[in-house]
This record gives sequence, C-alpha cells and structure tokens, in this order.
Amino acid sequence: MDDFKYSMLLINMAPSLFVRRALPILISILMPGWIFSQVSDSLLSIQKLKNLSLDELMNIEVISVSRQSEKLAEVASAIQVITNEDIQRSGATRLPEALQLVPNLQVAQAGSASWAITARGFNGAPISSLTLANKLLVNVDGRSIYNPLFGGVQWGVQNVLLEDINRIEVVSGPGGTLWGANAVNGIINIISKSSKETQGLYVSGAAGSFLQDFGGLRYGGHVDSNIFYRVYLQRYDQNSTDLANGLSNKDAWNMTQGGFRSDYYQSKRNTLTLEGDFSEGYYGTADPTKINSQDILARFAQVYSEKSNLSIQVYFDHDYRNSPSQLFNQDLKTFDLDFQHSFSLGNKQSIVWGGGYRLMNDYEGNSAYLSFIPASREIPIYSAFVQDGIELLPKLLKLTVGTKLLDDFYTGFDLQPSARLAWTKDEHQTIWAAVSQAVRTPSRWDEDALIPGIVVPTQSAKLEKVIAYELGYRLTPTPKLLVSFATFYNHYDNLFSLDYNLNTNPKTYFANDLLAETWGFEFSGNYQVMEKWRLRGGYTYLSENFWYANANVVPGTELLESNDPKNQITLQSILDLPRNFQFDVVGRYVDVLETKAVTILAPAYATFDVRLAHQFKQVEVALVGKNLAQSTHTEFGAAEIPRSIFAKITCRF
Repeated sequence: MDDFKYSMLLINMAPSLFVRRALPILISILMPGWIFSQVSDSLLSIQKLKNLSLDELMNIEVISVSRQSEKLAEVASAIQVITNEDIQRSGATRLPEALQLVPNLQVAQAGSASWAITARGFNGAPISSLTLANKLLVNVDGRSIYNPLFGGVQWGVQNVLLEDINRIEVVSGPGGTLWGANAVNGIINIISKSSKETQGLYVSGAAGSFLQDFGGLRYGGHVDSNIFYRVYLQRYDQNSTDLANGLSNKDAWNMTQGGFRSDYYQSKRNTLTLEGDFSEGYYGTADPTKINSQDILARFAQVYSEKSNLSIQVYFDHDYRNSPSQLFNQDLKTFDLDFQHSFSLGNKQSIVWGGGYRLMNDYEGNSAYLSFIPASREIPIYSAFVQDGIELLPKLLKLTVGTKLLDDFYTGFDLQPSARLAWTKDEHQTIWAAVSQAVRTPSRWDEDALIPGIVVPTQSAKLEKVIAYELGYRLTPTPKLLVSFATFYNHYDNLFSLDYNLNTNPKTYFANDLLAETWGFEFSGNYQVMEKWRLRGGYTYLSENFWYANANVVPGTELLESNDPKNQITLQSILDLPRNFQFDVVGRYVDVLETKAVTILAPAYATFDVRLAHQFKQVEVALVGKNLAQSTHTEFGAAEIPRSIFAKITCRF
C-alpha cells in the first residue's frame, strides 16, 4: 500500500462519535387565544433592520475585533456581518446553513449532521461524522463551543433557534490577542437578541424531503418593566444522505432542544443576563449514538461611561455522547470564568483588559480499536489580555496593539501579540493593515490518541503557531453600494502531522512536523439594486503550500489539516415582490478539492437555493428548495448532498 493510501486508511479507521436513529416527530403546538393579541418585538426589530440603508449597515456596531462596540466601517479587520434578515430570507433552518451565507468562510457539508467550516483554509480531513477543522474559534453569546477531543466544533449539535439570532459576526484572520487559543484563522460570534427584543409568541413548523420535519416555539414575556424573559423549544429531524454507490450513509439524525433567557435591567447602567439550554438527540440508524447536553450562563455588565464598562461572565457546559455500535463515548464538563474592563486614558487612548480561567474535565470511553491515554483528563487554561487603541490622528489614524498571555495545560506559557492600523480617510473609506500571531493548543487527539498497531500517543504535542500579515480596504462609494477587500499572507509552524515510527511498533505516531504558508484575498459587497431588491455576496481565493520538517512525515499528511477550494463565490438575492410576496435566491460555486498529488477529493460544484414566501399579517408561508442545480453533489467526504424541498409556516404574534 502506498503512503497516501495508508494515511487515508488511517483516517477512515477512526471511529464515529455519532451514530444516528431516525425518529420522525413534528412539533404540534396549541396556545391560548389571548397570546395572539400581543405584538412581537422581534417582528418589529426585523422590520427595522429591513429598512436600514447600506450606509446605516456600515454603522452597525460590532464587538468581534476589539471586544468593544465599534462601527463596522472603521474596524481594522476582515469582518462580515450576517443579519437576522439575511438568515431568514435564505431559507436556512440550522446554524451551518446560515454560515454558508458568509463570503469569507469555507463551509462544506460532509453528511446529514456533519459540516466542515473554517476561514482561510485548514478544513481538516473527514473522520466519520466529524472533521478535523480546528483553527476557528466559535462563541454563542460568549460561550465557547470548542471541544477538546479534536479541537474543533461538532456542528451537528449546534442547533440554535435562528429566529432569535440578532447577528453573526465573522472575522477571518487571527483573533488570539483578545479571544484566546484556537482563534488561529478566524472567529465566529453568534449574538442573540435580548429577551426584551423577543416579546410575544413565535411558532414555526416545516416538513419536506431531506429535512424530514422541523418545529420551533418561543414565547417571551416580562415580570415588570425591568425583567424580561423568553423560553423556547425546537425539534429537528433530518434524513440520511446516500453514498456514490447508491447505498444509504446511515447518518440520519434528530434533536430536540429547549432553553431560556432572562434579562434584568437593574438600571440604565447595569444588566444581568441568565440563559441556558438543554438538548437530546440521536445520530444513526443502527445502535444510534445518543447525544445530550446542558449549559447555563450568567453575565453581569456595568456601564460607567461612554468609554468605560465592566463585564463578568461565568458558564457551565456539559456535553455527553454514547455510541454503542462503536463502543465509544465522551463525557465533557466545562467551567469558564471571564471578565473584562475597558476605560479611556486621556482623550486618545482606549484600553481593554481582562482575564479568564477555563477547566475542562474530559472522559473518553475507550474501545479495542481507539483509546485515549489516559482516558480522563482535567485540562485547565489560564489567560489574560490587554489591548490599547491609540488615536494617532483624531478620527483619521488609529493604532491598536495588544497581546494575550496563555498558560496551557499541555504546552505551558505563550504570547499572542498583534498590531492593527486603521486609516479612516473619510466616512466612506477605511484602509487597514495588521500583523499578528495566534496559536492552537493541542487536543486529546493530538496528545493522547492510541490506535493499536497503527498510532501510538505522542504525549509531547506542541502549540501550532501562525504569523499573519493582512491588508484591507472598505469603501461605500454610494449609498447603494458597499464593498470590502482584504488580502493576507500566513506562515504556520508546528502543524499536526503523521510521522513514521522508525524504532518500534506501531508504525506511526502523531507529531508537529508540518509547515505551511497560505495567501489569498477576499472580496465582498452589498448592493441595493432598488428599494426592494438587495444583493450581497463575495469571492475568495486561497493558495496553500505545505512542506515537511523532516523525512519521517508520512506523505499526504497535509490531508489531516487541509481540504480547501482555491476559488469560492457566494451570492444572495433578497427581493420583495408585490402583494407581500418574497423571492430569494442563494447561489454558490465551490472549486475542486484536490491533494498535492492532484487526486480529486471532491469535484467542483455550483448550486443554488430558492425561497418563495408570502406574508399575511403575522403569518408567513414559504416554499424552499435547496441544492437545486443537480440531483446530488459531493462537498466533503463521501456523502452525496441531495436536492431537496420543504414547506414552512411561521407565525409571529
């Protein structure tokens, strides 16, 4: 067997963490008639967002670049904002589908419940129902959904209620200075509406072919003028994908999820937020994997002045999965404490600083063909950061410098510095540049994995590091057109690799002997064609080059790190028709996935989604077609993603 086939065999032998069982259930909901008289604040907020001009959209305040509110037009970073309207008009029913709208992300569906999502490359190899994409940090309302097993996100279980998302902020490029380890190639911040914005009743149901059924219910109320709350419940049931030979992939899944949020406005300056979620689902048709999770988060925020505030956040997250057919399970408990304080120093400096502590208690149920040595670990991480924004020329030139201090369980102490310079030429133009360093901490897979006869635990994994150089330009030439351009060059050291074990069995071990450089550019834009027709989208180009630090690296090992297209195009059309009809289209083109040896892993494809909807007062009826260009296509791995259709009815009162 040649080296490439050997490395791919190793990938395919790794076990599934999920297996599925289809259990068709559609939520049916009956609510008392008196609720229907209430007007939903969420409906009003959506309508307000629809009426924003593109110039006003540029002034939306974002937090992902500096951990403080700042205007989108002025940030020194490649950032995209997906609004609630963008999501609702796309026909998306779950979070990964919403992220397909982001031009500066590579998003590929690898199965019914499996997705590979990254920014600027490094969508890792598909391992059954998981992928090794591990260089993108994702937060949901400040709660990290990082999993220490592979170091990435298990997207199949991230089933947030899309109706209650305020916006999604996506930064492509390192963000380790403020957000910590694993923000190597980007950050995604999913920001929900407050409970004050979601008063009243929301109910939705859908049924179709690939999406078998879907239902969501949310009710928001208030105790008095200072205390608001909401509760929600949703159900998702997805059919299996097929393989190229026509056989079922047996990866259907279903999930039920609920939760709550409460916001207490003690005064105009103080806010206390409490929120939590629970979920349970099954993945697979024979001996399905059972998945359940619970989380609870509390956050206190105090505003001292326009330029000074304090926030303290604490959360606990429990994630459990059991796969009988694979004799494998994981039990992960995460405790996290984080605080930050911002203040001004004179008239020209704005400082934000803070720190955090995270403790992950991870237990892996070992099997005969995959073990983690030891089976259980407590993984503490300590961090602190400071950043100083300096106005070199008031309202024209701003320099931002900072660093993150990280003490990781596996590798010890390290720094993640950055410097960003933004020149706001006028209210319509911003030119920015940045240089930064970020790191990815080792995962259990890097450090502790044992595959008998094949891989021995390394027990000495290193920090993966990137030094990134960026340059960007953001322009609003007319009130109807917004464009953004960013280019980058990244150099990576100590990347995850598979090496030959020359002295003893087993044959290979995991190491950090892969090096890489990437460069590319990202273009995005919003264009208001006419009052009731808006276009948004973008184009990305990515070039990657890998080489080995020594001769012991197994050829083809870069596939464990990277399966990425060179070219990608995204375009969304949002059109309001007469008589309260809506006609929306999302088109995508993704280039071929191929190895350095020009072995095609997935062919190029172009597809599009269509949504036709009608609104009558508080009721919306929609017909959505997904992946309509061809009957099936492959995006990542072996699963064939089918053409599908579903009907959806939504009521907001």
